Amino acid sequence: MRIPVSLNALQAFEAAARHLSIKDAALELAVTPSAVSHQLRTLEDMLGVELLRRVGMRLELTSAGRRLAPGLNEGFALIAESVGSLREERHGGPLRVNMLPTFATNWLSPRLSLYPFERRGFSLEISTTQDGVDLAAGVADAGIWYGDGQWAGLQADLLFEATIDLYARPGFTTGSRRERLKQVARANLFVSRHCLSWRRWMDSLPGGPFEPAIVTRVDSGGLTMQAAADGVGVSIAVCELAESAVRLGRLVSVFDHPVSAGVGFWLVYPEALSEDRRLDNLRGWLRELCPPQNGSRNSGDRSLAAP
Repeated sequence: MRIPVSLNALQAFEAAARHLSIKDAALELAVTPSAVSHQLRTLEDMLGVELLRRVGMRLELTSAGRRLAPGLNEGFALIAESVGSLREERHGGPLRVNMLPTFATNWLSPRLSLYPFERRGFSLEISTTQDGVDLAAGVADAGIWYGDGQWAGLQADLLFEATIDLYARPGFTTGSRRERLKQVARANLFVSRHCLSWRRWMDSLPGGPFEPAIVTRVDSGGLTMQAAADGVGVSIAVCELAESAVRLGRLVSVFDHPVSAGVGFWLVYPEALSEDRRLDNLRGWLRELCPPQNGSRNSGDRSLAAP
């Protein structure tokens, strides 16, 4: 339903009528008294009636103002109640955390049996996307993202710095280092578009670098590891995410040559959420799991790693 006058002007009048004070209305609305006066004049001009008048040192409602005020009191009270209940539900509900599917599947999922879901304030709602979502728009409360820790308008706490290595299915390469180098050079190399430092790994390889016969770029680091585990080729992957597949015998490091990726995984959130109990609970749990970092970088905030 379209309201034919300014909502800001109506809100200014409702507050001024309730307090019978321009100054107190301005304090409530976090604006200047002149801004409230301007909104009142605007509303009176639009309606063609006088709503408030000054009598000596006091403000009084006119007959038109007395007719308008009760409906606005009730309407804005209902709005405040609806917004307040939604905010309370949001703060009391699960913490919504967004992350890469690869991180969720290969790092978080093997550790979720340790998470105290049953404890108050630890409830989670996990979503996965290939790219970070707009936290300011309320799509999620926080994120666990891969990058350099610099996201405009957001706080970022370092979980761990990433390393990368070359992985293959057990038995995919055999023989001496030189023979394995020849074998991977003929293989299809799967690389995630999120892995921008894969050539740094190849250039730093002792006895290398090698130029792969085929490079297949994919959307997900999980797909690169799956392709390698299926014997389709080899994969440059984040060591911390490949750890579970290595432990299960699905992948092996071809040369055991981990190299810093130059980026890491970060717990990311708006500053307004920094004191939220649910976020603090998740942050504390992650702190217990993440290894200490030497020379950790962050975005001016704090590392989650133990000092």
